[in-house]
Amino acid sequence: MSELPGLERYVRTYLEETRAVLDEKVLLDGLRQVVPILLRARADGKVVYFFGNGGSAATSSHMSQDLGKLTIVEGRRRFRTQALSDPLPLILAWANDASYAEIFAEQVKSHGQPGDIAIGISGSGNSPNVLRALEEARKKGMTTVGLIGMGGGKMRALCDIPIVVPSHNMQHIEDAHHLLLHLLTAYLRDEHPAPGG
Repeated sequence: MSELPGLERYVRTYLEETRAVLDEKVLLDGLRQVVPILLRARADGKVVYFFGNGGSAATSSHMSQDLGKLTIVEGRRRFRTQALSDPLPLILAWANDASYAEIFAEQVKSHGQPGDIAIGISGSGNSPNVLRALEEARKKGMTTVGLIGMGGGKMRALCDIPIVVPSHNMQHIEDAHHLLLHLLTAYLRDEHPAPGG
């Protein structure tokens, strides 16, 4: 097999850069704030909505199914989750008939209820459709959470709980978002018994 020039150095550098943004305090503080509101939503039968664009849309789908399925434990109430990035025909209809900026906000208007949780995911913190959905969620009395990077952008002010990854590199921001959400799911499954909760 031929040697790939610079591959070893590239892998090492990428991993070092990723480790540098995995700030334990940011992750721990975020989890300490998010876990109680998720437990309350589960106990009250409320819905957790995820949404984002591009890689963040994939993260939304992934974590909606992880939180909804992988936390199932006999004797516990299940989480109710939905990824607003998933219903493609509905998204295209709103994008065509209103605007792309409204694709998540219109779903929040239709389904969101007080006590539900809106988790917006955006590396830049400035995606117009994520911002609009968070605005509508606040009007509905929902708790708003942001998984963000790049200083938080405009999202920070719209989130009851902004979790800002200390990076301006989109790949590292997305790596950290996945780690945070996997930690959250694993903790809710393994470490927090919450019988009957």
